[in-house]
Amino acid sequence: MTTLSPFSGPVGVGFIGVGVISDTYLENLSSFPDVEVLILGDINTERAAAQAAKHHVPASGTAQDVLDHPGVQVVVNLTLPATHVEISSAAIAAGKHVWTEKPLGLDRESTAALLAQADEAGLRVGCAPDTVLGAGVQTAKRAVLDGLIGRPLFAQTSMQWQGPEVFHPNPAFLFAHGAGPLLDMGPYYFTTLVSLFGTVDKVAAVGLKATEERAIRVGEKAGTSFPVEVPSTISVLTQFEGGQTGTSLLSFDSPLARQGIVEIHGTEGSLVVPDPNMFEGRIAYVRPFESFGERPPEQEWIDVPQAGPTTGRGLGLLDMVRAIHTDRPHIATGEVGYHVLDVMLSAEESAASGEFVTVDSSVSEIPAVPADFDPLARTV
Repeated sequence: MTTLSPFSGPVGVGFIGVGVISDTYLENLSSFPDVEVLILGDINTERAAAQAAKHHVPASGTAQDVLDHPGVQVVVNLTLPATHVEISSAAIAAGKHVWTEKPLGLDRESTAALLAQADEAGLRVGCAPDTVLGAGVQTAKRAVLDGLIGRPLFAQTSMQWQGPEVFHPNPAFLFAHGAGPLLDMGPYYFTTLVSLFGTVDKVAAVGLKATEERAIRVGEKAGTSFPVEVPSTISVLTQFEGGQTGTSLLSFDSPLARQGIVEIHGTEGSLVVPDPNMFEGRIAYVRPFESFGERPPEQEWIDVPQAGPTTGRGLGLLDMVRAIHTDRPHIATGEVGYHVLDVMLSAEESAASGEFVTVDSSVSEIPAVPADFDPLARTV
């Protein structure tokens, strides 16, 4: 088993999967003194080598080369969602901690088995999105905890636009089982709500497909049709154990683009939370009227100063590494990733059955990120 010593210096990191999202991870992790990227692995070793050269990583190769590397203590799993559990499990078997892109897995059974495997091995699993660790959502979280809007009552979120086929040259996988707007974009919104409110108790959902087939609009395959396997629009109602409720719209069918909408309404005010797919943004609130005449006056928006890290993807991995060294729980845990997956799968089941579905999993209290958390500090 690989362990991390408080005196080991920068923690060795290896990547498995070097697709588009790897660029932002590599750019950020290369600026964090507490970690050092040692090797990149991919099924396409030429692509891995090109990314290694681009980002000055000393080695590249296959996934197995990453697992065999003696200096790698944490594996970053950026493979396709269908292989997330398989790759993460292999990393744990090799004695490595794991940071994985969302979703943690695509079914409850294999994903729960992965977390049990990590627990037995004494290893950590962290799961994206770590946008919720950024200054935007964390400033909003601290405001809610401080009672700025009184007792939180309900939330509204929305992510709607016409769909990824207008820019993606190979969008079929985004409409296949394990994706759609729910599993592709839902993790950002539901992770934010779980971070703010805690455990989801039950969900109800309705969904639809605008068409059974869609066509690629850009690239060499433009005009090629592909099947739509999952709802391309879904509306989800969440009931939290704490009594709050949430309504969430996720759509690839809307000519009107509205993304990043997160609103929290409480007994003493309403708070606008930044786009959960971003690490920063405007946080502002309004107070309820005491009274007014025939027509309500325009409400005054009051800005909340943003505080905390705005660095970008990789922040959750950094928090996990520091948590291992100080023997504390990290924030973007596998437990949270599993609960969010459970919520989304329950929403799929509700949309298919027309009934409320109880969410069996739960999460422990999720701490806030300290406002003075500095990714550029050396702490290891």
